[in-house]
Amino acid sequence: MSTAIEEQIVGFLKNGDKKAITLLYENYSDSLYGVILKIISDPDLAQDVLQETFIKVWKKGKTYDTKKAKLFTWLYRIAYNTAIDKVRSQTNKRQKEIQIESSNVYTLKAKDLNQDVIDIKTHLKTIDEKYQIVINALFFEGMTQQEASEELDIPLGTIKSRLKIGLRELKKIYDPEKKKS
Repeated sequence: MSTAIEEQIVGFLKNGDKKAITLLYENYSDSLYGVILKIISDPDLAQDVLQETFIKVWKKGKTYDTKKAKLFTWLYRIAYNTAIDKVRSQTNKRQKEIQIESSNVYTLKAKDLNQDVIDIKTHLKTIDEKYQIVINALFFEGMTQQEASEELDIPLGTIKSRLKIGLRELKKIYDPEKKKS
């Protein structure tokens, strides 16, 4: 590529002229696509990354400094980094997907459920109200101990004590053998 065309492209980029994208695409898309394709083997995904690359180039065009890198080197880095980012995001996405085959959600049988625990709110009503309020705030309203302390206007130490005692009382209901000792 001639330096005159490169200078023209840089000028268009610096001025935010849309002709820059057309010239960049005509002169560099094949080379950049090749770079991306070495990282991403899926041609359709590589095309998407190429498009993302040109969007980034357009957005960063005014910041390009000819003293720091040649135009192709700058474009290459953007394309390379965009492709690497895409691979990483795809990998993270696959790792986060729920693996239904290895999940036991659909294989849980009724006999595996402790029927006494299902009605915890009913049993909660059988313990002293001061413990009910704390347990309800922490477990059913999702508050932290600090938030419950502030919301209920009860000292944090009292929240912790009432939680401990309330859970001990519930444990007696759910584990009658412990009640005897």
